[in-house]
Amino acid sequence: MALYVMKFGGSSVGDTERMQRVAKRIIEKQDEGHDCVVVVSAMGDTTDDLIDQARLLNPNPPAREMDMLMTTGEQISMAMLSMAIQHLGREAVSFTGWQAGFETEAEHGKARIRNIQPERVLKAIGAGKIVIVAGFQGITAEGEITTFGRGGSDTTAVALAAAINADTCEIYTDVDGIYSTDPRIVKCARKLQEISYDEMLELANLGAAVLHPRAVEYAKHNNVRLVVRSSFNYNEGTVVKEETTMEQGAVVNGIAYDKNVARLTIRGVADLPGVLAKMFGELATAKIDVDLIVQSGVLDGKADFSYTVSLADRERALAVMESLRSELPFSEVTSEIDLVKVSIVGAGMVSHPGVAAQMFAAISAQGVSIKMVSTSEIKVSCVIEASRLQDVVAALHTAYGLDTEEQAFVGGPQDRR
Repeated sequence: MALYVMKFGGSSVGDTERMQRVAKRIIEKQDEGHDCVVVVSAMGDTTDDLIDQARLLNPNPPAREMDMLMTTGEQISMAMLSMAIQHLGREAVSFTGWQAGFETEAEHGKARIRNIQPERVLKAIGAGKIVIVAGFQGITAEGEITTFGRGGSDTTAVALAAAINADTCEIYTDVDGIYSTDPRIVKCARKLQEISYDEMLELANLGAAVLHPRAVEYAKHNNVRLVVRSSFNYNEGTVVKEETTMEQGAVVNGIAYDKNVARLTIRGVADLPGVLAKMFGELATAKIDVDLIVQSGVLDGKADFSYTVSLADRERALAVMESLRSELPFSEVTSEIDLVKVSIVGAGMVSHPGVAAQMFAAISAQGVSIKMVSTSEIKVSCVIEASRLQDVVAALHTAYGLDTEEQAFVGGPQDRR
């Protein structure tokens, strides 16, 4: 007997028919002799619908009230799934994030987990019950409800798996594993049998939506065995773990993209010690994450530099820059949208020269200009115009020999066993 944490995303529980299918899937796992703890996301587009309705009432809704609202989506899912399982004759119990013991920091909308006390979960497991936990949510020491940000149910599942010493954490979604790139764009994408924590973390941070970055961090830190698989079939999934057997000759294992990119350019900045420290310090104080940074050469004691932030942070970043104009003079600040960051990732890159040059050549062959570049030991990222995303991703996928003759699986009816 093993202890499994099974996480089902919004597409897997998108309607009552899918909810019933998930309930049967969980019972099958229990019939194999395993204990099951299940983490669920909100059904389908529930979260987006709630956000849209809130903004009709208040275009700038308070973060606290948004957390109060957003957590209801997962609570609907947990209760309905528990009902479905009980209707099939099994004992089940649902818990909110705070009932399951998730204590967080006091940061609405993107709280981090401070502590987990899973006594109620463990007691229910000991009583032979299937436990259903609402993902994405917790509570502060002061009793304030918080959420973990988009994709936070992955983090709930992995953190809970670590807290209860689960044997495996399975992430069920509408694709049957982790692919070399988004199979919705490249139908001949290659499914990976396994991938290292570090490679997966890079892909997740660079835009691959199959796993949340904090979930991968948690898995790596706590050595949680993580498997990504489909709720629509029984295909073997992809294992995320510390060490992997690198495919012979595989230099690049994945291609990710991020459409959530805005570029700010500050021109005529005085080339003085502490200027950049002050600017980026103010951005950090405003809790604005900065990604790529590029500085041009110095001319007449002045320099230009550009950096990227998320689209949601663009206006706030512009406001921070304008607030510094009198203290740190510059000639102008501009912003640019309709951009995308495309990245290649692979542990084999560190020992293979010319990988970046091959990427630049493939992008150039598509007639696309590269606006910014960032590199590390296992990744290269380029910011390009968004309109050419699909062409560039497909070209890179071919250039690095990742194409297969098989068609990738995305959603669809569940296979019969």
